[in-house]
Amino acid sequence: MPSRQPMPTAPAKDYASDPRGFLRAVFDAGVAAVQPARCIAPVLPQPPVGRGRTIVLGGGKAAAAMAAAVEAHWPGPLSGLVVTRDGYGAATRAIEVVEAAHPVPDARGAAGASRVLELARQATADDLVIALISGGASSLLAVPAPGITLADKRDITRQLLKSGATINQLNCVRKHLSAIKGGRLAAATPARVVTILISDVVGDDASVIASGPTVPDPTTCADALAVLRTYDIAVAESVRIALESGSLETPKHLRPPAEIVMAARPKDALAAAGAAARRAGVDVLDLGDACEGEAVAVAAEHAGLVARIRAGQGPVRPPCVILSGGELTVRVRGNGRGGPNTEYVLALAAALNGLPGIWALAGDTDGMDGNSGAAGAICGPESLARAQAAGLSATAALSANDSAGFLASLGDLLQTGPTMTNVNDLRAILVLPAGEL
Repeated sequence: MPSRQPMPTAPAKDYASDPRGFLRAVFDAGVAAVQPARCIAPVLPQPPVGRGRTIVLGGGKAAAAMAAAVEAHWPGPLSGLVVTRDGYGAATRAIEVVEAAHPVPDARGAAGASRVLELARQATADDLVIALISGGASSLLAVPAPGITLADKRDITRQLLKSGATINQLNCVRKHLSAIKGGRLAAATPARVVTILISDVVGDDASVIASGPTVPDPTTCADALAVLRTYDIAVAESVRIALESGSLETPKHLRPPAEIVMAARPKDALAAAGAAARRAGVDVLDLGDACEGEAVAVAAEHAGLVARIRAGQGPVRPPCVILSGGELTVRVRGNGRGGPNTEYVLALAAALNGLPGIWALAGDTDGMDGNSGAAGAICGPESLARAQAAGLSATAALSANDSAGFLASLGDLLQTGPTMTNVNDLRAILVLPAGEL
């Protein structure tokens, strides 16, 4: 497997002379701070005593890199299996890595997840199970519940992804259609289970991250039905009957109680990105890691904030960077290519309408934004003018949900490749003072 070069931890570019390079370096600093190689070793549990084995199980976009980090620091023998997204594998010695499809599950993910569940069942009370869980495992650990087919799960997932449902709502449904999520993985084993999480959700709720395979589930079948009805999701009659009967209810308590360790969170990436910007002499306004809503609406709000800052009426003064995390949504109405981050960037550029001295970046820290083929995008005050010169319409692209196609034509996509971690989205807006335009 080709080696990956470490990401820079501080901006290598001057914000005034190379604003795009500066924003990319700020983003990279955030991603570097939440790499498994950095954050896993400090949270590892003590090995089991006596004859107990250590079994590593899990899934998610960061799972393979997390497994490699465990191997690098574990003092004794171990074995196990993790499932990760295509292209997100890592070189491991004792822990098997399976790659599968995301965000719509496939047969490889179902088979890998079935093996993870079986390994958990085979463990004994003397053993230690280290569960490595990160965002993406909701799709990658795809063992259907009894009476539910993989085709059912794939169809419902596709519909929900296009509906604009939040990740919490999506995962509520996924838990109740699964034989492994919603606490069922932990319930399947007599071993002690220590779960190490890399969070990609607002609020860092362990029961939501990757649909909580080792965490009791507070949501119910009735909640899942409510989500399906809210977004008018068509489901097979067998799925509806199973949910209505309560036969797919998830565990509400685990014995022994879940042991949860949070290795990295979205706010850790934001903090590192902010520190990098400050080292470059730029003030930082951190809006936090809980930003949610439709990408176009949030972009309009942020454009208004930029205008107030430029007018001297904001909480910070230029030069400054506005940072935000969280996860935005897109209600898909067209057939274009994109994701929440590219849609946000295009909508922000349209709302700013060429306002001088403003550059913006939005990217998914896992390196893949929706079906855009990129992590996100970067725009500048000249982006719309270049688009107009090329005969491109931002309004038409937004209507068709083709933000990635539009931005790709301008060369404005943010390309990182697989980052081997996943703490949700990171957005940065650079506002320069009028005297530096």
